[in-house]
Amino acid sequence: MRRADRLFDVIQTLRTARSPVTAAALADKLEVTVRTVYRDIAALQASRVPIEGAPGLGYVLRRGFDLPPLMLTAEEADAVAIGVRLLRRLRDAKLQRAAESVLAKLAAVVPQPLQSHLVNAPVYISDGNAAEAAGIDPAQLRGAIRQARKVAITYADEAGRHTHRTVRPVAMAY
Repeated sequence: MRRADRLFDVIQTLRTARSPVTAAALADKLEVTVRTVYRDIAALQASRVPIEGAPGLGYVLRRGFDLPPLMLTAEEADAVAIGVRLLRRLRDAKLQRAAESVLAKLAAVVPQPLQSHLVNAPVYISDGNAAEAAGIDPAQLRGAIRQARKVAITYADEAGRHTHRTVRPVAMAY
């Protein structure tokens, strides 16, 4: 792992931690020695990253610190690009537009070398064979799940009899 990536990971770990993180815990997570963690913390502090703490006690990142541009690893960029392309298989137009919008926003803020990973990723996903949802707007169903609302539905059973139900959707499976 490059040192710059490791320093970024130290900041990310401290940013999400709810309590002080020891050098030993950081070393274990980053697969380096405790001494390397001490040097990395010192380097970050020298660069004015507001890390507080001491050896043996643990480290915290002072509130309000933020990294300037969004940074993704190449693997994370591939994951986003693949995820957006996989959404095409769901035949959910609103979700697809939202995913494309997220991809465009990410491409606008990541550094230049990562933009091609997002926009022109050499990953191809088949269209699949899922039929477009009939009779219900998946966006409305997702909204009902998020807001814990009931939904009135009508469906036909295998004999063609129509049934009316009020259900409380809890999840969608794709």
